[in-house]
Amino acid sequence: MSNGSSITHFLLLAFADARELQLFHFWLFLGIYLAALLGNGLIITTIVCDHHLHTPMYFFLLNLSVLDLGSISTTLPKSMANSFWDTRDISYYGCAAQVFFFLFLVEGEYFLLTIMAYDRYVAICKPLHYGTLLGSRACVHMAAAAWGSGFLYAVLHTANTFSIPLCQGNAVDQFFCEIPQILKHSCSDAYLSEVGLIVLSVSLAFGCFVFIVLSYVQIFRAVLRIPSEQGRHKAFSTCLPHLAVVSLFVSTAMFAYLKPPSISSPSLDLMMAVLYSVVPPALNPLIYSMRNQELKDALRKIILCTFSCSHEVPITLHK
Repeated sequence: MSNGSSITHFLLLAFADARELQLFHFWLFLGIYLAALLGNGLIITTIVCDHHLHTPMYFFLLNLSVLDLGSISTTLPKSMANSFWDTRDISYYGCAAQVFFFLFLVEGEYFLLTIMAYDRYVAICKPLHYGTLLGSRACVHMAAAAWGSGFLYAVLHTANTFSIPLCQGNAVDQFFCEIPQILKHSCSDAYLSEVGLIVLSVSLAFGCFVFIVLSYVQIFRAVLRIPSEQGRHKAFSTCLPHLAVVSLFVSTAMFAYLKPPSISSPSLDLMMAVLYSVVPPALNPLIYSMRNQELKDALRKIILCTFSCSHEVPITLHK
C-alpha cells in the first residue's frame, strides 16, 4: 500500500451539515444496527442451544447470522460515530481494513446463500438423497468453502485497490469505504486492473444468482405438486422472500459497482449502498427465521426456560 502513502486519511460522506440531521442519522442507524444485532444474536443463541436444530439447514443459517453480524458491524458503527462526533475522518489503514472485512463477509454471505439454495433444493426435490448429499462433513466443507472464497476475494480486491496510486483528493462519497468511490481518486490507468477484477467478480456473482434462481424454479415446480394448499402456501411464503432479498442484494450491488460514472450521484450511490449493505443483514433474521415455526418454538422455549430459572426461589436448609 506504499503507493497511497501520501494519503493518511479519507473523508467519508457527511449525511447532513445540520446537527439535528446528523443526530437523526445516528439514531436511525443505531436502531437498525440494534435490530440486526438482536435478530441475528437470537438466531445464533437459539441454534447453538437447541440440539434439535443441529441440522444442515440451521447450520447454514447460523453461519449466515454470523456473517450478517460481521458485515453490518463493519460499516454502521464508524458511520454512527462520525455523525455523533460531527467528523468525517477514517484513517488510510482503517479504510483498507473496512474494505477487506466488508468484502470478506459480504462475499462469504453471498456464497453461503448459494449453498442454502442448494440445501433447500435437495431437501424438497431430492429428499431421499438429502442425508447423502448433505452429511455433516459435506456441510462443514461447503461452509468452509464459502468463508474461504470470501477471504480470498477480499484479499485480492483490497490488495489491488490500495496498491493503485491515489492523488485526486481523499473524499469518499459514501458512508463507508467502497471500492468504486476509492477508484475515483486514481491518478493513473492502473485502476483498470481493479475494474477488470470487479467485472470478473460480478460475472461470478451473476452465475451464482442464476444457480439460485434455477434452484428455486425447481423448488417451486415441486411445491406446486403438493396436494395441500396449506403446504404450498407455507413453502411459497418461505422461499419467495428468500429470493426477493437475494435479488435485491445482487441487483443493487451490481448497479453500484458497474454503473457508468455519467449516472452517478451522491444520493443514488447512497441509496444503492444502503440497499445492499444494510437492508439484507437487518431483514435476514425476519425472512429466514421469524417465519420458521420450528425456530420460533425453540426460541420461545429458551426464553421461557431462562425466565423461569431466573425467578426460582433458592431453598435454604435450616437445622
